[in-house]
Amino acid sequence: MITLIGKKLAKEGQEFVFLGPADECEECRFKSSCIGSLEENRKYVITEVRDNEQKCPIHGDGIVVPVEVDRAKIDLLTTSKSIFEGSTFTFNAPDCDEEDCEFRDLCFPEGLVENDKCIVLNHEGKHNNECKKGYKLNKLTLGFVV
Repeated sequence: MITLIGKKLAKEGQEFVFLGPADECEECRFKSSCIGSLEENRKYVITEVRDNEQKCPIHGDGIVVPVEVDRAKIDLLTTSKSIFEGSTFTFNAPDCDEEDCEFRDLCFPEGLVENDKCIVLNHEGKHNNECKKGYKLNKLTLGFVV
């Protein structure tokens, strides 16, 4: 899908989480091509940068360029034991209230929401570091089933 992003941010491989439109976007003539295809709280990766420039008041340099994006892969720590590379599953957030945990971002990764349909792209095996809740964790890299 195509979107617009600040010229300084437009680099292949750059990842970002779309947190929603700014107030200024509501009246912009580029709204549909810029944010129309993005979903809030989703993580994207830029796969191609194009050459056309447009003015945009919300970006620091005042310029946006079109980029092609895909949903980004997401790393996850999970307690699931029956997951293997190529398998699909529905993400359910773990039962964990540990706010001060160094692994929290991997158990509750940005861009992944409850009931997302995921495919395991890579199963990296057991996560050897200690979980504060005592869970045995596996590290996965996920894609999305659309």
